[in-house]
Amino acid sequence: MVCSHNSSYSFSRPINKMKSRNLTSVTEFILLGLSSQTELQVHLFLFFLMLYLIILLGNLLIMLLILRDSHLHTPMYFFLTNLSILEVCYTSCVFPQMLAHFFAERKSISYSCCVIQVYTFLSFGIAECYILSVMAYDRYVAIRDPLRYSVTMNWGICRRLAAGSWLGGFLASTVDTVTTFQLSFCQDNVINHFLCEMPALLHLSCTDTTQAELVMQVLCIFTLLCPITFIILSYAHIIIAVLRIRSAQGRRKAFSTCSSHLLVVTLFFGTVMSLYMKPQSLSSPEYNKIVSVFYVAFTPTLNPLIYSLRNKEVKMALRKLLGKPQGA
Repeated sequence: MVCSHNSSYSFSRPINKMKSRNLTSVTEFILLGLSSQTELQVHLFLFFLMLYLIILLGNLLIMLLILRDSHLHTPMYFFLTNLSILEVCYTSCVFPQMLAHFFAERKSISYSCCVIQVYTFLSFGIAECYILSVMAYDRYVAIRDPLRYSVTMNWGICRRLAAGSWLGGFLASTVDTVTTFQLSFCQDNVINHFLCEMPALLHLSCTDTTQAELVMQVLCIFTLLCPITFIILSYAHIIIAVLRIRSAQGRRKAFSTCSSHLLVVTLFFGTVMSLYMKPQSLSSPEYNKIVSVFYVAFTPTLNPLIYSLRNKEVKMALRKLLGKPQGA
């Protein structure tokens, strides 16, 4: 999504922050980006272009392998497909705009495009939180009661869990986006960031952001704390179930099916929670920007590699696609 807007913006003279609501009309924002040094723009462009291509190609490859290989037509890989789609979607809300701005003299984004970027980015990101928690539950059911796994995690249940994750993401994002853009943005329309993101917009607003911050913190309970708590509880039960397995080989196999997911959860939730669960008064634009780079660029880049390099079934499907013998 690339949205640029080059028209001028209007604003009133600086006034009291508490009384400035609806007294100004900002039509665009200026994104400062990752660096103001001209000589770095080409290098940054090439670096993030490479990351974006890895994200796209890696996730598309995973989706292709799951689609083509009947052995991967299981609930675990159904949810992995949803995760790959979400990662392609939410990184595509940011990367095209960011890449275009590396060579733009005026790094502007229109007000409407900023709203769209915030809404879509949050929607896909929150849906990913829910999908990751559903994947933890799927692994718990598979290890706790493998004989009843196909009954408990039937395709009807799987589709409803996936649909609920997507719907939950879009509903939560609607509340957050509406609350954020009820704020007024007065004289300063310069965002010290490479995308329109809520913490950056709250720093920029010239009105009281207490209500918006409260809404964000409440939603964080349902979109971050609840999923991560559910994941922790699922893995606590998984550990108990694995320890009851008598054979060492059985325990290793059970843990191997969870290791990739657990690593992805740690990377994703660790970075997101360090930004959204931190009080805005204690954060800074530079801190927010650095953390955002991790969960916008680095984590989605690593996820396809984690699921392909640490997953024997995916590697077998890749060998089959390439026409190589299974023992190669």
